[in-house]
Amino acid sequence: MRVGVARETAPGERRVALVPETAGKLAAAGFDVVVEAGAGAAASFPDAAYADAGVPFGDAWSADVLVKVRKPDEQETARLHDGQLLIGFLDPLGDPAAVERIAARGVTAFAMESIPRITRAQSMDALSSQATVGGYKAALLAADQLPRFFPMLMTAAGTVPPAKVLVIGAGVAGLQAIATARRLGAVVTGFDVRPVVREQIESLGANWLDLGVTGAEAEGGYARELTPEEMQAQQAALEARISEFDAVITTAAVPGRAAPKIIPASAVKTMRPGSVIVDLAADTGGNCELTVPGEIAVRENVTLVGLTNLPATMPFHASTLYSRNVQALLLHLAPEGQLNLDWSDEITAGACVAGKKEAAPA
Repeated sequence: MRVGVARETAPGERRVALVPETAGKLAAAGFDVVVEAGAGAAASFPDAAYADAGVPFGDAWSADVLVKVRKPDEQETARLHDGQLLIGFLDPLGDPAAVERIAARGVTAFAMESIPRITRAQSMDALSSQATVGGYKAALLAADQLPRFFPMLMTAAGTVPPAKVLVIGAGVAGLQAIATARRLGAVVTGFDVRPVVREQIESLGANWLDLGVTGAEAEGGYARELTPEEMQAQQAALEARISEFDAVITTAAVPGRAAPKIIPASAVKTMRPGSVIVDLAADTGGNCELTVPGEIAVRENVTLVGLTNLPATMPFHASTLYSRNVQALLLHLAPEGQLNLDWSDEITAGACVAGKKEAAPA
């Protein structure tokens, strides 16, 4: 089966779906891999690296399987062909019209964000791998934008106290942000509406912030969406405590929905001048009412970092991790390079967002 690696064209997207190491391993496993020239250059994987791995260059779009990071735009969708398989972040909940256009081309599409969050699919969990990158970068951005040191420093000019950092949301991104901020020397506190994650937060050496608002864990390990009354109570409690912190990192997201507004403008006003909010949910509107998606803005003397697609800002390792997720899915769908779509399998059926009926065996 021929697998094509496309060059990403979305603005700011620097990742690549398969890095040379993984592409070479797939070739050794029975796949015929072809890469579009320049596909990995922005992620620091030059064409020479693919050539050294024995991966040839050619027309990736004519392959049996096309692997991407981002969903194809309308022009790219027109290049897809009947019977082709497509793998990538396809945003089926946020942009169903794009998935319909893909289906209309006769393509069977597998969305990486739709991989079931079950134990045997962990190696394919691209949401988690990319959230790891985002959480790490969020802590670095907080340290960069804060006009204070993160660690405690004892100098001849006196002792500098450590920065106090609050991380809201203890999913993969939040836990990585906590761990990274701790490594940078900050005093870190974590909050999540799921009390079950308190132990995970404290295991990383962080404190637990009790706002008196709790919610059950929903399917897939996500926090369930709070009711309006619970959200109001959470905002009020947070507003009373947020001024204690120098930097706040927010990570709360609901799949397929706009990000919940956790930090109102009134809470931002209570923060000390020079404080920082890094809003990891900026891609879907932001957790802070004052966040400007795609920008770093200053409001009420507080710096709000609303940069989007943070994994693309660290494309080398983001691509490496994502590539391994794609490799695992390909090996699941096509053992030894031979396509075998088993629609009774939870992973295959769950990840497919277009073309399932057409691809079902007779």
